[in-house]
Amino acid sequence: MTAMVISVSAAKGHRFSKPVLGAISLLKGLGVAGDAHCGETVKHRSRVAIDPTQPNLRQVHLLHAELLEELNAAGFGVAPGDMGENVLTRGIDLLGLPTGARLRLGETACVEITGLRNPCAQIDAFRPGLLKAVLVRDGEGRIIRKAGVMGIVLEGGEVRPGDPITVTLPSGTHRPLERV
Repeated sequence: MTAMVISVSAAKGHRFSKPVLGAISLLKGLGVAGDAHCGETVKHRSRVAIDPTQPNLRQVHLLHAELLEELNAAGFGVAPGDMGENVLTRGIDLLGLPTGARLRLGETACVEITGLRNPCAQIDAFRPGLLKAVLVRDGEGRIIRKAGVMGIVLEGGEVRPGDPITVTLPSGTHRPLERV
C-alpha cells in the first residue's frame, strides 16, 4: 500500500478538534499556515507558560487513520480532525519511525519528525476514556503513546488529501521517538 494523506486540518484558535480542509499550506520553519500552533517558538499554552522562547518542535501533528479505525471499533466515534491532527495518514507506521525521519508530503512539503504527541486531559473532555485508549502500557509496564507524532517543517508546500507520502530515514543509529 502506498502511504498517503487522507485528510488535512487546521484551526486559528486553540481548541481540541480542527476542521477538515481541502488543503493546508506548510510554511518552512513555522508549521501550518493559519493554525494556532504555527510559529518558530512553542505555541502550546502549557509550554508557553513555562518558557515561551522554546523552539516549536510541534509545528505539525500527524496521526494515522488506522488509529481512528481502532478507536471507532472500540466505540469512541472519532472522525478526521477530531483529535486535533493537521495531517491524517494511511499506510505508514508513524509511531515506528525514528526521530529525524523525514516525510515528503505531496510535491514539495517536507516534515521532520521530532517526537510523539503526548495527549493531555483535554482528550477525555472530548470523549470520556479516550486518554486511556491512546496511552496504553506494554507487557513491561512502559507507556505506549498512540496519539500520533509531531514534526517541524523543513520545506513548505501545499498538502492535500490523496497526496503521496515518502519516507527518508536518518543515517546512522536510529533514535526511537520520545514525547515532545
